[in-house]
Amino acid sequence: MQGFFEPLWADGVPRPAYNAPIAARESCDLLIIGGGFMGLSAARHAARAGLSVRVIDSRRIGEGASGLNGGQVIPGIKFNPDWILEHFGEEQGARLNAFAETTADVLFDAIEQEKLDVPFERSGWIQACHTETAMENAEERYRQWSVRGANVEMLDSTAISRLVGTSNYFGGFHDKRAGVVQPLAFTMELARIAREAGALITENTACTALRKQDGQWVATTSGGGEIRAQNVILATNAYTDRLVPGLAQTLVPLHSFQVATSVLPDELQRSILPGKQAVSDSRRIVIYYRKSPDGRLVLGGRGRMSLPQSEADWAHLEHGLTRIFPALGNIAIEKRWFGRVAMTADGLPHIHEPEKGLLTLVGCQGRGVAMMTAMARNFVDYILTGDGKQLPFPISPIRPIPFHAFRQIGVAATIAWYRMLDAVER
Repeated sequence: MQGFFEPLWADGVPRPAYNAPIAARESCDLLIIGGGFMGLSAARHAARAGLSVRVIDSRRIGEGASGLNGGQVIPGIKFNPDWILEHFGEEQGARLNAFAETTADVLFDAIEQEKLDVPFERSGWIQACHTETAMENAEERYRQWSVRGANVEMLDSTAISRLVGTSNYFGGFHDKRAGVVQPLAFTMELARIAREAGALITENTACTALRKQDGQWVATTSGGGEIRAQNVILATNAYTDRLVPGLAQTLVPLHSFQVATSVLPDELQRSILPGKQAVSDSRRIVIYYRKSPDGRLVLGGRGRMSLPQSEADWAHLEHGLTRIFPALGNIAIEKRWFGRVAMTADGLPHIHEPEKGLLTLVGCQGRGVAMMTAMARNFVDYILTGDGKQLPFPISPIRPIPFHAFRQIGVAATIAWYRMLDAVER
């Protein structure tokens, strides 16, 4: 894992090695670079469709965002469906809204239909509103989804206090399509069924160069092997490097820090998230939280831009924890960890196909658990058919953010400013 800090999710999860040998020169129909939700889900679908599939990951399976995130399974994207129709047009917008509505279904259906050994709760997601303006925005989101038949509801201050266990909020938006999952367990089970479907998976192996030659993609690996593939899915998202020119410069990778308490005593189990919903608050610097399968409170939010140096770098989250739940002031913090989140300049996920046969999705804006799992099937269908209508988002060109090298400095300053504004609004 990243440094000294390991996620709560690693406790008790089997971690078999994935080391299918790579020949000096080998060929496949589909090479997938990145063994997370997207890469492993795509490998399963493609292998079952009859394609020869090779997956490589520069780390151990589950050591990237798919094994480090908070496990909140939230359908859709952050923009409301009416805005999507206006922005993308009726045809593309309707296709995107239909996709957004079902992303959580795809994940939970996979767990149940494949009989995956993954702890989960389909108990919903609450967007908790800390201001009246946030409540107005939530009511508009509710209106737009409810008229489309989505299983959503609005919560007043009494209802949200009962469901969450705090009196901090004016109310909230409850999306009952959502839920939580043990993300590392889900990742490892995806790897298992992808391998059983016939995909060859090799971890601790980076792709050091990628080029097009004679109509095929040629990938050079850190082990010295060479993989030739008709198609490539780059499934690295926030961990994207320089493999595809300009792609990393379209993203602002942020660090998401998390803490987990000790197992809560019975009286707090009954009062805090008794229904085990996922929660994200409405602050500019979002704090999100849930309960783990064994009854801990897990809370996350933005951390420092540089790598953490000590436990003190999680102090802002520990403060947020006791601000929301004062009764947790004497409950020990037993785990601290962090991972990356990929943000785009316009707040939308982007599908890129810089050359034919090379496909990637980046910038899930914190919705990657459900989105990446669901999008994998769309990617495979597009590879099989060449039909762009299989993709919910349009394919867009790679447009690096201007002055990208200075972007993180500006983001760090913005985060500090937003933290101050959030503090004023308490």
